[in-house]
Amino acid sequence: MKLNSKKVTVQKSANELCDYLADVKNFEGLMPENISKFEVLNERAFIFALKGMPEIALEVKEIDKPNKVVLGAMSDKIPFALTGNIEPVTENSSTVELLFEGEFNAMMAMMVKGPISKFIDTLSTNLGQL
Repeated sequence: MKLNSKKVTVQKSANELCDYLADVKNFEGLMPENISKFEVLNERAFIFALKGMPEIALEVKEIDKPNKVVLGAMSDKIPFALTGNIEPVTENSSTVELLFEGEFNAMMAMMVKGPISKFIDTLSTNLGQL
């Protein structure tokens, strides 16, 4: 299953935005209002939970500065990745589009598509407000 957020413009250079997304502490400020848990596990990983959803542990898997940051599930039970694709616009602004890719059976995909779409759209919107 693949889901894309809308592309948003951020008032940060591509390098600054890449650094921002690579620092897992910053994700707490990007989370939706219905977050029930956020905890930094180490400098490359964090765990979070939204009300009514199971906890999800994410870690930085890849950084291709200044173009891309890839976060992935720490557990192999539900393999997925969340990629931030960054494009420079000017010296002080860039765009970012979030791409979610996960391997789910058809039943699970139907159940998670709506909440995940809403989640990545919220992250994207909050990035645009930086």
